[in-house]
Amino acid sequence: MSHLDYRAIFISDIHLGTPDCRADYLLDFLRHARCDTLYLVGDVFDLWAMRRQVHWPASHSEIVRTFFELAANGTRVVYTPGNHDESLRLWAGTTFKGVEIRLDAVHVTLDGRRLRVSHGDEFDAAVRCGRVAQAVGDAAYNFLLWLNRLSAHLRGRWGLPYWSLSAWIKGRVGGARRYVQRFMSAAAHEAGRGEFDGYVCGHIHVAGIEHVDGVLYCNDGDWVEHCTALVESRDGRLQLIHWADHKRVEREHAGNEVVDAGSPLPVPELAPQWARQLSR
Repeated sequence: MSHLDYRAIFISDIHLGTPDCRADYLLDFLRHARCDTLYLVGDVFDLWAMRRQVHWPASHSEIVRTFFELAANGTRVVYTPGNHDESLRLWAGTTFKGVEIRLDAVHVTLDGRRLRVSHGDEFDAAVRCGRVAQAVGDAAYNFLLWLNRLSAHLRGRWGLPYWSLSAWIKGRVGGARRYVQRFMSAAAHEAGRGEFDGYVCGHIHVAGIEHVDGVLYCNDGDWVEHCTALVESRDGRLQLIHWADHKRVEREHAGNEVVDAGSPLPVPELAPQWARQLSR
């Protein structure tokens, strides 16, 4: 298929360094998409998990190499670290191999809307419960990710397309839905307080484009459970692309459309020695 061409692409929550990362889908997307600006909206690396154990297949190295190649070939690449790669915030204001590292960024759409861009973990204090509830929730989520890996493995052996069991379960838990609503409200309030037209973030692994209290809220999702990216098309439309299973496209003020993404491609080997150093 021909390349998909965008003004901007926003991706986050890749969680390189863990077995939960869907590197195959992300590489396939990066091979088919082109853009003027690529925003890496945090949790590109999961340095928390890598301090315990590093899971780093060749596909993870290929993703990092692709980011550097895009920067070297004219794409502006902006990286706003999240909570799982927060140590990279110490490098904010610098550029590494063409990749700009920023605490946050501002994206201006074709029609002039100013969107603040950051990971979103800064809203945790406004939406989370006590420490005990948070610890229980984190443990439950890690168990869901384990179930998701098992489900994906079994479905792959049976020749079935990728489907996120963890996302399906979370979507049916009332507490999870209320958490997402509080998070959206906090992001919209922050955008309005800063006189922005909208907010682009990740963090909660729930993609969406919605208007909240007169502010545009955009979450680009993740590449662990959903395999989604937020994009701005050449005509200025904001869209959510679901790069797994049916490759759905959800547009702002529009319906759905099917995109044929093709199949994942093989990945060459690349030694990840520097990744182990980052996790220390």
